[in-house]
Amino acid sequence: MKKFSAKELTEYLQGELIGSTDQEITGPEQLSKATPSHISFIGNKQFVKQWDDSKASIAIVSEHIKAETYPNRALIKVKNADLAMAKVLEIFDPGPPPFSEDIHPSAVIHPSATIGKNCKIGAHCYIGAHVVLADGVILYPNVTIFDETVIGANTVVWSGTVIRERTEIGAYCIFHTNVSIGADGFGYRPSEDGRGLKKIPQIGNVVIGNYVEIGANSCVDRGKFSSTILGDGCKIDNLVQIAHNCILGRFCIMAGNSGLAGSVTLGDGVIIGGSASIKDHTTIHSGAIVGAGSGVMNDVPAGKTVLGYPATDAREMLKQWVAIRNLVK
Repeated sequence: MKKFSAKELTEYLQGELIGSTDQEITGPEQLSKATPSHISFIGNKQFVKQWDDSKASIAIVSEHIKAETYPNRALIKVKNADLAMAKVLEIFDPGPPPFSEDIHPSAVIHPSATIGKNCKIGAHCYIGAHVVLADGVILYPNVTIFDETVIGANTVVWSGTVIRERTEIGAYCIFHTNVSIGADGFGYRPSEDGRGLKKIPQIGNVVIGNYVEIGANSCVDRGKFSSTILGDGCKIDNLVQIAHNCILGRFCIMAGNSGLAGSVTLGDGVIIGGSASIKDHTTIHSGAIVGAGSGVMNDVPAGKTVLGYPATDAREMLKQWVAIRNLVK
């Protein structure tokens, strides 16, 4: 079991120790559930009262927040408690499941595939023709990589994920369980006789940059032609849909249950709230924010925050909601 003193944690976080405690810390926990062997954090002043009532021996606190110390309980003041807590979680992380062997004998690997140094391939994985795995790629059990896909160094792919043919993936990406990359885009038109639907072939691919993370059960569809593109550093939550020919800039965030229809373009640093829906062929420019549950029907200017269904300027939408509420008083 890992154990750290208050002094050791303070030095590690490069913070300022306020008060003292001789209690060794064996792990992090939220304030309301903590025991004396836990460290917690106060990232917002609304949680100060929870610290007062908590049993945690140490709390990391942002430097602008005032909190009391108590006997044998201490504070570690830092610039940003959330980022400091992330560092604490890293040192207490027990690590991922170990591989007993680098390449499990049940894995099926096409003879034309190229496997880099220090790759790990779990049980019942399938790697198709002309696939290239760079050094340090990790595939957990039951991952499927179809033909001509290229995956960059140190990318981690968790169980159940399927990566379709001709996908290009950068380095240091993480795909959580049951991600779908490169499935057919959703394209149909009424048939000529008017009695059914004609499927439109989707012959493009998916291109994903470096340091991209995609949550469980999310889907990124391949382009009808050309590519669906996710730029470097994008972070995609669980149960997110990214349709064919979408283009995401760098460091975009999409929260759970949100979705992009076909050919949507996001600039750099766009944030899409949970359950938001974006109409096809819409552009959301760099730095814009779409509130949770919103429906975007038109382009959004850079740096703008929109909210509602249909989405409009957030301040204007809040005024409308207040006006509607006042009508029923």
